[in-house]
Amino acid sequence: MALLIKNGDIVTVGAREKADIYAEDETITRIGKNLEAPAGTEIVDASGKLIFPGFIDPHVHIYLPFMATFAKDTHETGSIAALIGGTTTYIEMCCPNRNDDALEGYKLWKSKAEGKSACDYAFHMSVTKFERETPGQLREIVADGTTSFKIFLSYKNFFGVTDEEMYQTLTLARQLGVIVTAHCENAELVAQLQAKLLSEGKTGPEWHEPSRPESVEAEGTGRFATFLETTKATGYVVHLSCEPALRAALAAKERGVNLFIESVIPHFLLDKSCAERPGVEGMKHVMSPPLRAEHNLGVLWRALNRGLIDTVGTDHCPFDTEQKLLGKDAFTAIPNGIPGIEDRVNLLYTHGVKRGRLDLERFVDAASTRPAKLFGLYPRKGTIAIGSDADLVIYDPDYRGVISAKTHHVNNDYSGFEGMTIEGRPSVVTVRGKIQVKDGKFIGERGRGRMLKREAAYF
Repeated sequence: MALLIKNGDIVTVGAREKADIYAEDETITRIGKNLEAPAGTEIVDASGKLIFPGFIDPHVHIYLPFMATFAKDTHETGSIAALIGGTTTYIEMCCPNRNDDALEGYKLWKSKAEGKSACDYAFHMSVTKFERETPGQLREIVADGTTSFKIFLSYKNFFGVTDEEMYQTLTLARQLGVIVTAHCENAELVAQLQAKLLSEGKTGPEWHEPSRPESVEAEGTGRFATFLETTKATGYVVHLSCEPALRAALAAKERGVNLFIESVIPHFLLDKSCAERPGVEGMKHVMSPPLRAEHNLGVLWRALNRGLIDTVGTDHCPFDTEQKLLGKDAFTAIPNGIPGIEDRVNLLYTHGVKRGRLDLERFVDAASTRPAKLFGLYPRKGTIAIGSDADLVIYDPDYRGVISAKTHHVNNDYSGFEGMTIEGRPSVVTVRGKIQVKDGKFIGERGRGRMLKREAAYF
């Protein structure tokens, strides 16, 4: 069915206009004032509302075997939560560990998503070891349309790569035109600090942050940048959390390293005191890199508004309370991560745009357009233009609500943002021209989502 959205305020990077949008055959075919449509067209009146391009979360975990358990979402629950929050495309980290076969892992992750997601999706392929067969496997994966890699400079002997493996991965990525995303810490320093703290009887969640301090993240960021500089590859730092790591990344960019920066919504709104709460309340907020000292929040907001931080993701990684309690005797056993895929857009709009920390176009850029450009989805995604997919978010800036685990849609029994107010939410969300969400309720087609095959960017 064709779709006509009338009287909305369209916001894209570099343009804002009041106009109608007409979509058919899954794409936007006309934009203008007072558009007419044939009989049978579905019509939505967007008067008084903002119309954004569908938002893209560049960093999520849906299927994830990790730390003796599995993340709780399925692609059905995770995608529905994403859509209710205005995210119409997500990029999932495909994360086989060092003991797994990479190609078999890739096929497994694809099988978990196929036919299950209500919105479109893509993958970053994690490279967790580099062996004789790795180049051939990665070439096959890139040919299949997954044109971004992920490496971990953390999680020693599980996900983490050695410096030699990082060099080999970046060298191949440069040849293939593939961007490499990286979790930047120092696996050896973290392992040594964890062992020291546990030996001193420091076992609670409040010791997670001291076991991987800001200096360790900054070192990993700088080391990743040095390897990028040497190999001439293109890199993307995921979930940057603190000022020292930001300084290391910006220093690299200033000397010409082709490096982009992501932070995630928890690091803009929560600080390390959340993980210092007693017992399971602290465990709920254990993630890596950890929540940091409060002064970092303002640093990240200012960098985001200036475009120094490119994108905002979630690192959505839902483990419930029972799973968090696996670490009741040692913080090293707490499954890392908190959910966020449903809340990112509303929190970024409320605490960014509404609080004057973030320009409206920069909001759209960071949460939609720039990830689309970096990861080979633009202009199919990330903008409102003739020929683009009709992924649209009609946003109600007058809505007022409160985030709570009692009302969210992720498959998780707590929210890291419990009790936070939001000022605005999606009123209507479409995926390729089909309405999937109305007024906070999923009303659409389960399994509508497609895997997005991307071309290598050749940065």
